[in-house]
Amino acid sequence: MSSRPLRLAGLVALVSATLGLAAQTPTPPAAKQVEHLSVWHGEKVNDSWFWLREKTNPDVVSYLNAENTYTEAMTSDLKPFSEALYKEMLGRIKQTDLSVPVRRGAYYYYSRTEEGKQYPIQSRRKADKGGGYDGNAVEEVLLDQNEMAKGLKFLGLGGMAVSDDDHTLVFSTDTTGFRQYKLFTKDLISGKVSAPLAERVTSFAWASDSRHVFFVTEDDVTKRSNLLWRLDLKSGKPERIFEEKDELYGTHVYRTKDRKYLMVEIQSTDTWETRYLATSKPLGDFKVLLPREKGHKYDVEHREGTFYIRTNKDAKNFRLVTAPLATPDPKHWKTFIPHRADVLLEGIEPFRDFLVVAEKSQGLEHFRIQDTKTGTWKDATFPESVYAASPGGTPEYTSKAFRFVYQSMVTPQSIYDCDMASGTQTLLKQIEVLGGYDKTQYVTERLWAPARDGAKVPLSVVYKKGVKRNGSAPLLLYAYGSYGYGQSATFSIPRLSLLDRGMVFVIAHIRGGNEMGEGWHDDGMLLKKMNTFNDFIDSADFLVKEQWTAKDRLVIEGGSAGGLLMGAVTNLRPDLFKAVHSAVPFVDVMNTMMDASLPLTVGEYLEWGNPTEKAAFDYMRAYSPYDNLAKKAYPAILVTSSFNDSQVMYWEPAKYVAKLRTLKTNSNPLLLKIKMDPAGHGGASGRYDALKDKAFETAWMLHQVGIIK
Repeated sequence: MSSRPLRLAGLVALVSATLGLAAQTPTPPAAKQVEHLSVWHGEKVNDSWFWLREKTNPDVVSYLNAENTYTEAMTSDLKPFSEALYKEMLGRIKQTDLSVPVRRGAYYYYSRTEEGKQYPIQSRRKADKGGGYDGNAVEEVLLDQNEMAKGLKFLGLGGMAVSDDDHTLVFSTDTTGFRQYKLFTKDLISGKVSAPLAERVTSFAWASDSRHVFFVTEDDVTKRSNLLWRLDLKSGKPERIFEEKDELYGTHVYRTKDRKYLMVEIQSTDTWETRYLATSKPLGDFKVLLPREKGHKYDVEHREGTFYIRTNKDAKNFRLVTAPLATPDPKHWKTFIPHRADVLLEGIEPFRDFLVVAEKSQGLEHFRIQDTKTGTWKDATFPESVYAASPGGTPEYTSKAFRFVYQSMVTPQSIYDCDMASGTQTLLKQIEVLGGYDKTQYVTERLWAPARDGAKVPLSVVYKKGVKRNGSAPLLLYAYGSYGYGQSATFSIPRLSLLDRGMVFVIAHIRGGNEMGEGWHDDGMLLKKMNTFNDFIDSADFLVKEQWTAKDRLVIEGGSAGGLLMGAVTNLRPDLFKAVHSAVPFVDVMNTMMDASLPLTVGEYLEWGNPTEKAAFDYMRAYSPYDNLAKKAYPAILVTSSFNDSQVMYWEPAKYVAKLRTLKTNSNPLLLKIKMDPAGHGGASGRYDALKDKAFETAWMLHQVGIIK
């Protein structure tokens, strides 16, 4: 069949949309339909919008531009509100600011921002003679990302690390948004930056000789991190020293806290392996610490000649064991922290004289600190019943203080040092919220929503005092629920613009995350994935029943795998929600998971299922948002994406919107806003650009529940 009639049909649709705009009655674009047959388990399936995958096809670009034009026309009346929200949000942010300096060897490192500049400036100052921070010492700028970003529409910093002799910086950058990082070095004495040393770099670490760098690169098609390299900076020649050939596994290199070992983690969803090499012997061979064993997940740190192994062997929520360097096999393990069914052991941070353990229970993070000389333990306590706490980065192995970040949905992000001997916590910095923010005017609490199978779903809630519990309040319900990534009850400056207008904000900690332990993840993956969607719907029903809101006041939001959640629950219960913001949504599940050549697909079989197996195929197809769109009344929907997204390809949201336009039976808005300039899975890279996007999305959601100023 000739493509010419189809091309003309597409152009007619675009002309129609343009004429509609001219008449001030916007007409949504109608993407052309082209037959595309696939055979799935013997069944012929036609996907009429498959052609939108053709990224270089001018008709694809024209269609996406038409969607943006339509969205702009449909939201033109929101522009003053969006601009006002942007000024309001920006007005609460201290634009010229400094992070808390952190010591690494002879220097203190920090980042700072300047008003009017999109990106941070990475800097350091030499420590004083006593090892303290000297604010009067000469500042050395390591990377000025504003200078680096000149002439670019996107700049992402992948990572940076300074050599042991303090003379060389290695760093990686992405200028496309596709998470495709190039590796560079900078001579910190001369200021000279190298040409790119490698491409598609996903992790890197120094050897202790300040000459050799180890780095991992990804496959140029699947984006799987599969190759480990050793680079001699004197010769400039990288040497490939390891290839992970199993497509279920990805590779990552890092250095232990005491800087004595390089560790290579090789992980699939359910099976992990670690290899190690002394940093003082960069030309040596990596040794396997424990061979991979199906279902065994473990990671490793080193302290004072002993391996500390966090393992799930006979321990669903992990336990901590120690093992000698020479014989780290299970026969020589000694239990250090036993398994507990109600506590998830998330990680450890070893110091010369102390050990910090990060744990999670009942959806909340905890720290315990052991004095390794006495064997005594202390708990780091926190003042609120709903909060978020995470390690804040303490590079010095000999440090007596452990740095952590504390916040809640009403308490701004706060940086603390905890004296590990006494347990005393010292506040170093709390993010300043300008404009007279008063946390006492807001309330945060924990609710438990009953799921249909008897599980209790934790909900983190925040609202401004005075909100009435009579169903009249608008409410934004957010969730993610995949990959075992738990969502924390963190603070957000932009969120204040919702709260101040009477909107309640709720995080539903649904199954698929790890808020309630590893079992919480297991119960929301593979052939139990429906629990994720049911938990969200049951949480929404609970909030309506308890009169926190009403169906016509309930807005929902999720991104990436949370966008899959948005698509699934909207198909299942379109009557329950007033409006939906679906960001970079993974909605075309079957086409993506049936195509092993696409980035990230094969490695995710263990999370979603392998659709080449009929049982998994049938289960996934039953919830795939794109495949379950139907003729029905849908809520208002805003879909946001980026043309250069590497995690969820742009065509997934584009196809979803195009297909839904042919099926929805009501006049509620359906909008696609896609960034055509370089941008990534997280959107724009510049802080002001990102905030403008946030202001637009906030204005749209508020407008859907009748709040227009």
